[in-house]
Amino acid sequence: MTTMESLIGLVNRIQRACTALGDYGGGDNAFSSLWDALPSVAVVGGQSSGKSSVLESIVGRDFLPRGSGIVTRRPLVLQLHKTEDGQQEYAEFSHLPRRRFTDFAIVRKEIQDETDRITGKTKQISPVPIHLSIYSPNVVNLTLIDLPGLTKVAVEGQPETIVQDIENMVRSYVEKPNCIILAISPANQDIATSDAIKLAREVDFTGERTFGVLTKLDLMDKGTNALDVLEGRSYRLQHPWVGIVNRSQADINKNVDMIVARRKEREYFATSPDYGHLSSKMGSEYLAKLLSKHLESVIRARIPSITSLINKSIDELESEMDHLGRPIGVDAGAQLYTILELCRAFDRIFKEHLDGGRPGGDRIYGVFDNQLPAALRKLPFDRHLSMQNVRKVVSEADGYQPHLIAPEQGYRRLIEGALNLYRGPAEASVDAVHFVLKELVRKSIGETQELRRFPTLQAEIASAASEALERFREDSRKTVLRLVDMESSYLTVDFFRKLPQEVEKGGSPAATTVDRYTEGHFRRIGSNVSSYVGMVSETVKNSIPKAVVYCQVREAKQSLLNHFYIQIGKREGKQLAQLLDEDPALMGRRQECAKRLELYKAARDEIDSVSWAP
Repeated sequence: MTTMESLIGLVNRIQRACTALGDYGGGDNAFSSLWDALPSVAVVGGQSSGKSSVLESIVGRDFLPRGSGIVTRRPLVLQLHKTEDGQQEYAEFSHLPRRRFTDFAIVRKEIQDETDRITGKTKQISPVPIHLSIYSPNVVNLTLIDLPGLTKVAVEGQPETIVQDIENMVRSYVEKPNCIILAISPANQDIATSDAIKLAREVDFTGERTFGVLTKLDLMDKGTNALDVLEGRSYRLQHPWVGIVNRSQADINKNVDMIVARRKEREYFATSPDYGHLSSKMGSEYLAKLLSKHLESVIRARIPSITSLINKSIDELESEMDHLGRPIGVDAGAQLYTILELCRAFDRIFKEHLDGGRPGGDRIYGVFDNQLPAALRKLPFDRHLSMQNVRKVVSEADGYQPHLIAPEQGYRRLIEGALNLYRGPAEASVDAVHFVLKELVRKSIGETQELRRFPTLQAEIASAASEALERFREDSRKTVLRLVDMESSYLTVDFFRKLPQEVEKGGSPAATTVDRYTEGHFRRIGSNVSSYVGMVSETVKNSIPKAVVYCQVREAKQSLLNHFYIQIGKREGKQLAQLLDEDPALMGRRQECAKRLELYKAARDEIDSVSWAP
């Protein structure tokens, strides 16, 4: 295979791969730009100008729908692939993958049916292209785009905008700088009225991208010829005009073979008194070779920009694949490893929240520094140690035998009642920290990028973390209540040993005895209990945060998912696969990106190999 065939074949393969991925130009995404960057040949002409006949002559097969009026109602992207001599010709449609057509009459019918599928059996048009690949030893590597014929008047069954709609569709292809324009004009009409030449001149003023083709030379009036056009005197293009003699309607009706038609075309030019001197540069075979050679030179010139675009697209796709996550192995070991890695990623972010690398952990300190002290200050000690309640508690503690010196039982009951009030703030601190930890778990799951593709695993981790936090909360609740109960179960003796000494310093025992049942006596008891409770309050205010951090925060950092890890290790492959059941939309996007990435890398490798070929 020559370098030219390799280059054009490469572009055909890339275009075919783009088509399989739904990228065929005209899009507003980065990927469709690859198709737009690849050179192709758009066939432009008015209705009944002979476009279809030119394409069939180049292919050497009768495969396009025929009829009066508008026949081509959707763009036909035709990719020709040259095969080894002796191999059977066949065609493939992108909308019918892996199905080969060897009967080209069926190819014609499929083009018609696929057109009707989008436009209906009307005269409407659609910009959605049909993609057809033909493999034959009788073609050159080439991509041709057959576009609807330009028209001047809307006929019955067509919208009034059909003229402009067709022109806009054709323009969307030919105005691209990498599009080669094959402008078809019938020789039996004045070239000045050619729709194809008029449009080509508007989008390609210099004529660098335009090839003029003159059809129906054999149908010109006797005594006239098209030499002024073919030799560039009537309208000059940078590339030479090529004359074509299509099959006659009689030949079409008789199903004359295209190979025979090619031979007749060669004979026509070789024996023509008007065009004999140009015969070597006329005909559909010459046109195909001319286009293929030009296409090869254009491709070679575009290789640096195409390579740059491909490399840029590969970088974008690699970045998106990293964001979406790489495909998961199918064996249980790989799946278990993936799950554990995802859990570790979540655990790492959760710890960052606690340790200050991410916001949220400071709210736990806020519980201890603000909420707990505020709750302790709001405890109803004033009511509990009121004169009335102190008298009541002390009297009830004495029973039928009033206390002799100090109401020890009264003291104990007053202190125990006061300390029991600490249970509420202690439990509230546990619950507040529990709420913060749950919220941090939720945030951490959402911030773990790797987990986003696995909603089932997210739910499992959230459930496992929630269960663990509940266990930690229960342990913490029991611990802080024990701390409160410990303060009630054993009072600090030294505090009370000082009380009689202070009484003796204050006056004589006789005065004390008289004062024992008065209001001042009960006020002094309330004051002593208040002092003791205040001392214990400082201890509780310091010990509750330590207990909560030890039982909840520390455990969450060290063993939040330990139980989950044990359970995961016992699961079988099918159960593991269910945890890694991704969002279908995300899976589809990753598969699409993977296919594109494979396409772009293969294209880059092929371009490198061909561009370095001698």
